[in-house]
Amino acid sequence: MDAIAQAVVDFIAQNRAWAFWVALVFAAAETTALVSILIPSTAILIGVGAFVATGALDFLPIWAGASVGAVIGSTFSWWLGLRHGSRILGLWPLRDHPDLVDQGRGAFVRWGTWAIIVGHFVGPLRPVVFLLCGMAPMPLWRFQLFNIPGALAWAWAMPMTGAVGGDLIGWLWQALPF
Repeated sequence: MDAIAQAVVDFIAQNRAWAFWVALVFAAAETTALVSILIPSTAILIGVGAFVATGALDFLPIWAGASVGAVIGSTFSWWLGLRHGSRILGLWPLRDHPDLVDQGRGAFVRWGTWAIIVGHFVGPLRPVVFLLCGMAPMPLWRFQLFNIPGALAWAWAMPMTGAVGGDLIGWLWQALPF
């Protein structure tokens, strides 16, 4: 997985014009049920943020692409839950991780619809929280009322985490007495 993440980050660094689209694809993958378990999208978006710190990439296209992708992926997951209900929970890899479903249900008990926003930031919730909204069935307008701000905030935080980390590493590197 680390090799895949590194290859994607290197591709974006060498192909700035693709930053929006690559961020969109990986953010959609990260917020799509079942797919998010298989693809290291968060690591990719954080890694890309490190290039923002160096000035090799601009933040805005990455944030915009990740925002659109996160809304697409989470909305698709909502639709999967609405259309296929609990049958989707019986598919691999979710059937092998019933604890994720229990955590998702627990998040709704604890936070209500705010679990949608929290689900963007908490990896174990991400594969199921959007599905559960569709299974509820939560109306699309209500889902989007919490999903869009959560997607925008998450899409900002992931690459910004890498940018801050990159700035910190740069500062430490300059502070060393070599």
